[in-house]
Amino acid sequence: MTTTLESSARPRALQRAAARRGLLFLTVTGLAWGTTGAVSDLVYRSSDMGPIALSFWRHLGGMALLLVAIAFLRSRRRRPAAAAKGGLPRVVVLGCIGVAMAVFQTAYFAAVESTGVAVATIVTLGSGPILTAIGGRIFLGERVGLGGAGAIAGALVGLTVLVVGNGAGVASPAGVALSVLSASGYAVFTLLGRHAGGAGEDPFTLTVWAFGIGAAVLVVPAAFEGLIPPTDQLAHVALLIGYLAVFTTALAYPFYFAGTARVRATTAAVMMLLEPATAAVLAVSLLGEPLTVATAAGALVMLASIACLAAAESRA
Repeated sequence: MTTTLESSARPRALQRAAARRGLLFLTVTGLAWGTTGAVSDLVYRSSDMGPIALSFWRHLGGMALLLVAIAFLRSRRRRPAAAAKGGLPRVVVLGCIGVAMAVFQTAYFAAVESTGVAVATIVTLGSGPILTAIGGRIFLGERVGLGGAGAIAGALVGLTVLVVGNGAGVASPAGVALSVLSASGYAVFTLLGRHAGGAGEDPFTLTVWAFGIGAAVLVVPAAFEGLIPPTDQLAHVALLIGYLAVFTTALAYPFYFAGTARVRATTAAVMMLLEPATAAVLAVSLLGEPLTVATAAGALVMLASIACLAAAESRA
C-alpha cells in the first residue's frame, strides 16, 4: 500500500517541479523581453530604421546565434518529433510559428514607434493572455481553472484601465490596433509552441526554425523599407540590435519555449505580463515617457494577476 502511494505521489511531485522550472524560465524571459521596447525606441532615436527592418535583423541575428549554440550542444539535444501531437505535420507547425512570430515582433515594433514603449507593451501582453486562453480552450482543450480565470480577469481589468484611462495623446488608436495585432501573433505562436514543445520538440531547434522562417518572410518588405538606414551612429545602432539578438532573442526564446512545454499555455501568456511591467519602468525611468495614473494602475493589476497565477500553478 505504501509503495502504491509513493509511486502515485512521485509523478505529482515531478509535475510540480516541472511547473516551478517552467515558471522560472518564463520569469527570466519576461524580464529580458521587458527591455525590448526600450532598446527599439533607442534604435529609432538613433537612426531612421523602420520596424520591419528592425524585426528582420532581430530574427536573422537570433537565428545565427542559436545555430552556433546548437553546434555546441548537439550531443545533448533530443531528437525532434516528426509531427506534432495531434497529427499536425511538423513543417506546418514550424511554418505557422515563424509567420506568427514575424507578425508579433513587427507589429510590436511598429506599435512602439506609434504610441510609445509602455502603452504598446502593456496592451500587447495584456491582450495576449485573453486571446491565448480562448485558443487554448478551443484548440488544446486546456482547462482554464479558477486561478487562470482570475488572472485573465485581472489582465482584462488592467488593460481596460490603461486604454480607457489614458487620453488620446498617450494611447493612440493606431498604436493600440498594432498592439492587438501583435498580441494575436503572440497567442498563435504561444499555442503552437506549447503544442510542439509538448510533443518533444527541442526548444533551440524550434526557435531556430521560427526565426529562420520569420526572417524569410520579412526580408523583402525590410529591403523596401531600408535594411541599413542612413545614420551617423551606425556602430551604436549595431550594438543595440546586437543586444536584441543576443539577450532578448537567442537566450530568451529557448527559455520561453522550454517554459511553455512545462505549464499551460494560458499560464505562459499571463506570466509574460512581467514584460509590460518591466517595460513601463524602463520607459518612465530611462526614456522619459509620462507615468500616468492609468498606466501605473493597469500595470499593478497585471502584476497582481501574475502572482495569483504563479501561486495556483505551483500548487497544481
